[in-house]
Amino acid sequence: MKVVNLADFQEFSSEKMKKHNLFQSTRFFCDVYCLEPRQEQKGHVHGDQDKVYLVIEGSGTFRVGEECQVLGLGQGTMAPAGEEHGVLNHTDQRLRVLAFMAPNPS
Repeated sequence: MKVVNLADFQEFSSEKMKKHNLFQSTRFFCDVYCLEPRQEQKGHVHGDQDKVYLVIEGSGTFRVGEECQVLGLGQGTMAPAGEEHGVLNHTDQRLRVLAFMAPNPS
């Protein structure tokens, strides 16, 4: 059994958002996204995959379709397949997000 500790996934990059894979199969993946202040995951679309974001540190602006909302610790949202989505760390603090996507696009 693979066991992970979210506290172990805190590596950030000053150049761009850093992704850390926790779990992956042919059916889904689960990553931790680490965003420094003002970094973003640019808007993009997954045609056949649903994605769930859960904030595990900080707060950020999440966009799904035409809607934007600031989410904080413990809050989450889902981007259904075909909806453009992205994340912006609009704050001066670090942002860590748990991201689940199914089915795995790779």
